Amino acid sequence: MALNRAGYEILGASSVDHALQQVEQALPDVAVIDIGLGRDADAGFELCRKLRSRSSRLPILFLTARDDEIDVISGLRLGADDYLSKNISLSELVARVQTVLRRVDAYAAEDIEMALHRVGQLELDTERLLARWSGQTVQLTVTEFQMIVCLASRPGQVKSRAQLMQAAGVVLDDQTITAHIKRMRRKFEALDSSFDAIATEYGLGYRWIDHS
Repeated sequence: MALNRAGYEILGASSVDHALQQVEQALPDVAVIDIGLGRDADAGFELCRKLRSRSSRLPILFLTARDDEIDVISGLRLGADDYLSKNISLSELVARVQTVLRRVDAYAAEDIEMALHRVGQLELDTERLLARWSGQTVQLTVTEFQMIVCLASRPGQVKSRAQLMQAAGVVLDDQTITAHIKRMRRKFEALDSSFDAIATEYGLGYRWIDHS
């Protein structure tokens, strides 16, 4: 109801199958999902995985009462862009949805200039939200892509967690940022086992290392 009042067209689903049926008709602009669906306490994780397999750029937000660290990390590892607790206000929920949609619109604008083209083996296309490593496409979410742009735009410069959040347009705690970084590393390592371009600077943040 809150999102409807904000002007969004909402399609609801009470199960994974119901949600996937609707996705087959048309991919939504953003997906807001709970972990528990119907009688399945963990169905939302499976839905997230299947939605992500259909689109690497679909913004996916978890909205759930479950805020244990293991649940947060599980959701992000499956490809969610943000993980929200149900104790947030409705106005904040609407703001989060608006933010993620603005991020997508900004990068889809026809007149956007390339912020970065190539750094070593990394190629970034900010118009299409595509990242390539040694010519191979890296399947990044919108949040992950923007964090990579933030890091790689200034190789060698330490980026704090706050700077990464600002670049991605999200509000995340430290453990969520860490989970995103770990997931991004695994995606690059799946293409190149020697990948080590994302360095951790303990207590400070992360930096992109250009070996070229």
